[in-house]
Amino acid sequence: MNETGRGENGRRAVAPYTNDMPPTQLVVNGQPRTTEADPRTPLLWVLREDFGLTAAKYGCGIAQCGACTVHLDGQAVRSCVAPLARAAGRQVTTLEGLARGRLREAWLAEQVPQCGYCQPGQIMSAAALLARTPDPSDAEIDDAMAGNLCRCGTYLRIRRAIHRAAQPGAAKP
Repeated sequence: MNETGRGENGRRAVAPYTNDMPPTQLVVNGQPRTTEADPRTPLLWVLREDFGLTAAKYGCGIAQCGACTVHLDGQAVRSCVAPLARAAGRQVTTLEGLARGRLREAWLAEQVPQCGYCQPGQIMSAAALLARTPDPSDAEIDDAMAGNLCRCGTYLRIRRAIHRAAQPGAAKP
């Protein structure tokens, strides 16, 4: 790194992590949590390795499959590429912290899970959709779920489950 803070390639250099950096504080599933992990560590690994929350899965590592989806202040994010620093002081919700309700019931009623690997990410994306759009159209569902890949191809079941969860009188997601 030169005196301008740029590396040999001209890009902004990242200061090396040192153990004297303050711990990162965040709220995970309603509980205050603290970690001494490097703030550049993907949130996925902190959730899985430091906090033992394993519902979010590693799929692709480049935010293309959605298996790692969690909520950050209510918004669906791909935790495999979200650095821990992005979650500092914020609310993180994983599938483990999502209330059992109409969405999970609809998932089972429509027999969505097959292999199940993508399901935590699918459910987290669907919950974020229903929180902002209580009665989504097919197009809104397709748009919201486009970033979640299902190897088993249960997309039509997923859409039906979301519609079922959105029905009037159903319990909250």
